[in-house]
Amino acid sequence: MATILVTGGCGFIGSAFIRLALRDNATRIVNVDKLGYAANPEALEGAAQNPRYAFHKADIGDRASMQGILAQHKPDAVVNFAAETHVDRSIDGPLAFIETNVGATARLLVEVLEYWRGAGASPAFRFLHVSTDEVFGALTPDEEPFRETTAYAPNSPYAASKAASDHLVRAWFKTYGLPALITNCSNNYGPWQFPEKLIPLMIAKAKAGEKLPVYGDGQQIRDWLHVEDHVRGLKAALEKGKPGEVYAFGGGAELANLTIVKTICDHIDAKLGVSIEGARTRLIEYVADRPGHDRRYAIDAAKAMRELGWAPKHDFKSGLAATIDWYLAASDWLGRIKAERYALSRLGTG
Repeated sequence: MATILVTGGCGFIGSAFIRLALRDNATRIVNVDKLGYAANPEALEGAAQNPRYAFHKADIGDRASMQGILAQHKPDAVVNFAAETHVDRSIDGPLAFIETNVGATARLLVEVLEYWRGAGASPAFRFLHVSTDEVFGALTPDEEPFRETTAYAPNSPYAASKAASDHLVRAWFKTYGLPALITNCSNNYGPWQFPEKLIPLMIAKAKAGEKLPVYGDGQQIRDWLHVEDHVRGLKAALEKGKPGEVYAFGGGAELANLTIVKTICDHIDAKLGVSIEGARTRLIEYVADRPGHDRRYAIDAAKAMRELGWAPKHDFKSGLAATIDWYLAASDWLGRIKAERYALSRLGTG
């Protein structure tokens, strides 16, 4: 039975990966998460009762903890999701992003390398580092989408910290021979995403009849990828990818933020009805743009399709509709987050 150690497995994408992996009866999962503000153990949907699942509350930057966990479980692969991820928060507090995404990742790599060099690791061991398209900077309207060979040009503290971690992983492969892979993905959406991100934030606010803050003119374009499609790609990269390679995953759904917000409003109007004040698009409020806001992202996923046999299954229209319905039904969960952890307020003003 293969054992996969997942870091950050209580996060949005990490938990989706664990849900997928546990469907394979030949896979055992060890989840390491420090349970930061955005962690959602509920998103594991009963994994704790599965005999093929183990959890450790630990920080990937704690070398002693990681050394012990690696020695105890002897994983055949490590999939690294652990990171600070929200651009707005990186603007307000960049040092936390440098500490986790750079410093802690480096310490994790030190321990994983020692484990791999020792007697415990399988000959087929892999280290998969999950990154973002934001490391590539911004595209103009006429530029070709990002691909694996695109030069790095990060523009936010978050993107810079992820770029640095990517370079560290590449260095550990080149210098030490650690069998590592890197993946970059476009904007993910789907169930269980923490409501600081655009889609769940707008759903929560629109349902509550609150103002919907749209940054700048709202014409920033993102390429949307359903989280379930993304984690299928990660599983394929783990099973079929080659050490030292990079694989990029995109959804092929480029849309402006304003279009997304209006679509959410229209869907909730149709689902819940329009109040006496009128359609929810009236709640849209243009606010000062995010400092350094990248104008456009898009990914060319041809390499992943060609070499891994991967392709997205969710079309964005139906995927978004199902996602909105999920959040509308998850009002208790959203309410607890709003009351205890994040009041849906504006972040990242600089």
